[in-house]
Amino acid sequence: MFRYTKLTLFREIGLWIVAIVFLLPFYFLVATSLKPDGELYSTSPLAWPKSPTFDSFGAALSGQGPSNILVGLMNSVIMTAGAVLILVLLGSLTGYVISRSTRRWSRGIYYLFLIAIVLPTQLGTVPLYIGARSIGLTGTIWGMIILYSGMLLPLAIFLYAGFFRGLGTEYEEAAAIDGASRTQIFFRIVLPLMSPATGTVAILAGLIVWNDFFTALIFLGGSANQTLPVSMYFFIGALVSKWNSIFAIVIISMVPILLFYLFAQKRFIQGFAGGLKG
Repeated sequence: MFRYTKLTLFREIGLWIVAIVFLLPFYFLVATSLKPDGELYSTSPLAWPKSPTFDSFGAALSGQGPSNILVGLMNSVIMTAGAVLILVLLGSLTGYVISRSTRRWSRGIYYLFLIAIVLPTQLGTVPLYIGARSIGLTGTIWGMIILYSGMLLPLAIFLYAGFFRGLGTEYEEAAAIDGASRTQIFFRIVLPLMSPATGTVAILAGLIVWNDFFTALIFLGGSANQTLPVSMYFFIGALVSKWNSIFAIVIISMVPILLFYLFAQKRFIQGFAGGLKG
């Protein structure tokens, strides 16, 4: 039977204090973005605006050229969604083959993917750019999707392989006895059981692609297909210290990935609760 004690009270107070500390930057972000220009420097940074306005959001969405936030937002959504879909498909298939194979080469390939995760991708930027430019992948959305998929595929395979190794083969053997093919076993039985792993891969890869600035700046330089971080860079560079518009752009960039996390957080938490086995 649960008893509400003084220790429980102190724990609740402590949790509320921690929650307030973590939520304070978000409050500061929203409050500043809603302030008109006249209140931006005449009131306290923590003060709620007397006349809240969404003019800063309108200004943020009115950029043109490389500063077009709407175009950058749409490009980032397409690139992130495309890369995540490819990573889930190829990562799950490859991880399944590696984890279920009993041959020596499977463990060697697994460690090669592990090394690819450890090595920084910036080491191969120059040869990768030369190769991508020679086949026409620079400056295009589909080229960036392929590029991100290749860069993050080792991470996806590593995560999926760890989960597959912790999954028993009883369901697969029963389906094989019933006459199911290997493809049917994987897509109808194994992959649905891997929904926590899929959520983990989707959120981690999505965050990396969504927030990436360096790769998009290099491989999309001079094109009209800028991502949201690059568009924010050009837009903020022209604002200098207009913090309400700057914070409005930050909020706009946060909303899609926060909605995606809220949608997939259950699977993400299940994935980490289940552990990653090497």
